[in-house]
Amino acid sequence: MRWAVTIAIMIILSVGLFAGSLISAIYLAAGRDQERPVDAIIVMGAAQFNGVPSAVLRARLDTTYRAWMDGVAPVIIVTGGKLPGDNFTESESSRDYLVDRGVPRNAILLEGEGRNSAESLRHAAQIARDHHIRRVLIVSDGFHLFRSKMIAEDNGLTAYGLPCDDSPIGRWSRTEFDYVIREAGGVIDYKLF
Repeated sequence: MRWAVTIAIMIILSVGLFAGSLISAIYLAAGRDQERPVDAIIVMGAAQFNGVPSAVLRARLDTTYRAWMDGVAPVIIVTGGKLPGDNFTESESSRDYLVDRGVPRNAILLEGEGRNSAESLRHAAQIARDHHIRRVLIVSDGFHLFRSKMIAEDNGLTAYGLPCDDSPIGRWSRTEFDYVIREAGGVIDYKLF
């Protein structure tokens, strides 16, 4: 009986330590600006409404545009497919938004098949390989960078992260905490399945 209690306590402590470490790693990645010269910028998709980027996607695209204007990379890979009934993919919406701001259409590569982060980054990595791109800067909300970089690296890319400026999902907000918890589950789900 004593061993059973000891083992149960050790399991509970281990799970708690693992969860705390994972949440800490996600928060650390969320605040780490790794902007540097790379071969391409990958901007993670988010909701769009009939070709108009949502506020979250706009914040990601504005940060991408700023980094591109700073000369971080010559190419931008926009990601994200579409839901049933949508007329546009997230990537088409993103491309059009960036082109309207002055990014040349030929500097933008579309990944329009992904329905989630893992699919989008797997397809984006293939596009990158096809264009001899190895080093990428991933732009997304901070809470999303830990898992995004992990997925990109698992697909053969050298990945850095840039948290988007002025996201509606405020830093250190209750909303961000909810997303961080969800991301922790996403990391576990990605690694297990």
